[in-house]
Amino acid sequence: MDKSYREWTLGIVVSGIAYTGLFYINDWLTSHLTYSLGVSWIYLPAGLRLFLTLIFGIPGALGIALGSFLISYLGEFPHEITTCIGVGLISGFAPYLARIFVLTNIQIAPDLSDLSLPKLVACILIYALLSASLHQWWFAVRGLDESGSMNHFLVMFLGDVFGTVLLIALLKSSLDLLKFSRTA
Repeated sequence: MDKSYREWTLGIVVSGIAYTGLFYINDWLTSHLTYSLGVSWIYLPAGLRLFLTLIFGIPGALGIALGSFLISYLGEFPHEITTCIGVGLISGFAPYLARIFVLTNIQIAPDLSDLSLPKLVACILIYALLSASLHQWWFAVRGLDESGSMNHFLVMFLGDVFGTVLLIALLKSSLDLLKFSRTA
């Protein structure tokens, strides 16, 4: 089997499973913070979307898109294939578009070796802006709920930012605990 084929397959599978798993964990933990269909005040998978596309590129975006399509189609969204395909594509490719913009304009190395706090904040804000804008545009085009309003956009934007920052903090704390337990 070709190495690049295995890498693509691994990227797609890992991204799809990780994103879908974290989506359901987030839904369970924060169901009381849901604003409306597809909009939450804290959305932990936003951070995972950003990192999976920064790490895996297109395979990460494809895995997220497939996972998001299935979540949408099997979940609370109307069972309209076009709506769910659009949600999946935006979920996977909004962070990928942010990745392209960031790698091109903020000069982050493709391997993320020079990712600093200011660059990370820029990545988070650019991604959240793209994701919330594209999702709300799609929700309005498809006539979902009361979407497309400034309130929905702001809550989704803030939910993506809060979720990403919280996920990073959880990962950082976990890594620090792991490092501490190894030295103790």
